[in-house]
Formats: sequence, structure tokens, C-alpha cells
Amino acid sequence: MAHTGNNAFEPDWLSPPGDTVSDLLEERNWTQAELASRLETSELFVSQLVLGEVSLTEKIAAQLNRILGGSAKFWLNREEEYRVSLAANRIAGSHSSE
Repeated sequence: MAHTGNNAFEPDWLSPPGDTVSDLLEERNWTQAELASRLETSELFVSQLVLGEVSLTEKIAAQLNRILGGSAKFWLNREEEYRVSLAANRIAGSHSSE
């Protein structure tokens, strides 16, 4: 884990919002299919969300708030942090191969 000296938590690993979704599904003994039904979306979309392959939108954040808890802002912040970290890793990776 990276340490910056300012007591900020800055992990050196990536965690999509889907990790939290997956944990909450496990706590409730729900399948991705059950969540897809509650979200009125496809199982494929939920699978891609869990894997971080699709971005979490405001609409999905609001639905996750209603279905799983956590505020829509929490879900959108998780998404933003993940995408920023993902971009930073890509940039760092491209610099290391130069």
C-alpha cells in the first residue's frame, strides 16, 4: 500500500464499485440474477458492473441506493475513484514501457 504521509488511504490496488456490490449480494445471499431482476436490467450488465467493465451511471447509483443501501453519492464516488485509479495505472504502465 502506498503511503503519502498525509494519512490518506491510497491503495496500490484497484477495486471497482462492483466489489462492493458483490459483497452486499453475498451478505444477502442474492445472486447476480436477483439483482438484475431488481434493477430491471440484464444479468450480463450486472456481471459487467461487478467486474468493473461498465461504468456506474447516476441512474444505476440511485437504484443501488434503493436496493442495496449506501447513498447514490457513495456509489458515484466509488465509480469515480475506480476510474481515476484505472487511468492512473494505465498512464503509469505506459511510462514504464518507454
